[in-house]
Amino acid sequence: MTAAYTLYAKPGFAATTIERLCSEARISNRAFYECFGGREELLQALHERCVEESLAVVSKALQDAPNTLDGRIRAGIRAYIEFATADWRRARIMHVEVRRSGDVLMMSRQRAIDSFARLVEEAWADFPQAPGMNRRLVALGVIGGLQELLIEWLLAGEPPELDELVGVAVHLFLRALAP
Repeated sequence: MTAAYTLYAKPGFAATTIERLCSEARISNRAFYECFGGREELLQALHERCVEESLAVVSKALQDAPNTLDGRIRAGIRAYIEFATADWRRARIMHVEVRRSGDVLMMSRQRAIDSFARLVEEAWADFPQAPGMNRRLVALGVIGGLQELLIEWLLAGEPPELDELVGVAVHLFLRALAP
């Protein structure tokens, strides 16, 4: 898992062979196949671990946040961005390689997005919304925006400061979620 965490982040999933994974991890190919059915299964396990850990961090932040829409949004976004960016490999696997892997992580990615959308909807549930707005669709929209901000942080020649990312994400969420 440790070798995959680094190699799947860079040079990336497509460029990482089982032989390279096993060499980096100092295990035999046979030992690899005793644990995983293939590179794809390993990537899925890695992605799901990152998602579960980030969901736990964000859930805790929301639980501890002030009981206002602004307080919940700021706490949840800051927790997610700080967690995702604390290790560039995690951010890269969750936001770049998950897309580059094609169908390999399609279901895992959808489950992750669904889990985060439910978190947004639950954090927003106690507050009024604009008439006619579908909470699920709004949640999906702001999650997509946050993902794109993190991809920019990962791929830009001069990445934006984390406080700037948080500020822009909070702005997007507040505009979308406030009535």
